[in-house]
Amino acid sequence: MDNLQKYKPTDKMIDLISDNYSLLQVMSRFGLSLGFGDKTVREVCELNGVDCHTFLIVVNFMTEGFSRLDGSSDEISIPALIDYLRQAHLYFLDFCLPAIRRKLIEAIDCSQDEVAFLILKFFDEYTREVRKHMDYEEKTVFKYVDLLLQGDAPKNYQISTFSKHHDQVGEKLTELKNIIIKYCPAKTNVNQLNAALFDIYTCEEGLESHCKVEDYIFVPAILNLERRINENEK
Repeated sequence: MDNLQKYKPTDKMIDLISDNYSLLQVMSRFGLSLGFGDKTVREVCELNGVDCHTFLIVVNFMTEGFSRLDGSSDEISIPALIDYLRQAHLYFLDFCLPAIRRKLIEAIDCSQDEVAFLILKFFDEYTREVRKHMDYEEKTVFKYVDLLLQGDAPKNYQISTFSKHHDQVGEKLTELKNIIIKYCPAKTNVNQLNAALFDIYTCEEGLESHCKVEDYIFVPAILNLERRINENEK
């Protein structure tokens, strides 16, 4: 995959952020903080104990949208990838979605307007759905992978089960956006509501990217791990 990568270990980390500021989220989910000066990607990763190859696979996927890893999924650090996915879950559940809810409350008067009340109700139902989706991954999928990494392949579950029922949770924000745009209550803080709507669009894009990382990077890596364990058991 090296010949396809836009970013390489020898590139300066600051150049990645200058080219695409959305990669700040990828950095933080890998536990990389700011203040790295002119160090290269490899140097920053090594200083923070992060697998550079896995970091760059995610970075380049987010940037270029590669859906074909050309066998490099064999070289992915699955523990590093799971840590990244878990940090993404914390970001959406503990920061992003609560921040949007606060902006909605500040923008619309839910006690005086039925549409405003429905907007908040719909958002809360959506948040519960996202939490349920991510709880399943934490309690079932990631625990299954932890067992695989220990060399144990449970017979009652396979990663294909997760793959077949993996919903694109971000798509379900479309209805909420349409309600806000079409039926915005008369009494609103326009700037605050626009800020909330902007964050909803950003959150939707982030969730879609998160699901694609799981579909195109995580699932193939686990399929390879399953195959290796099954071959060793024969």
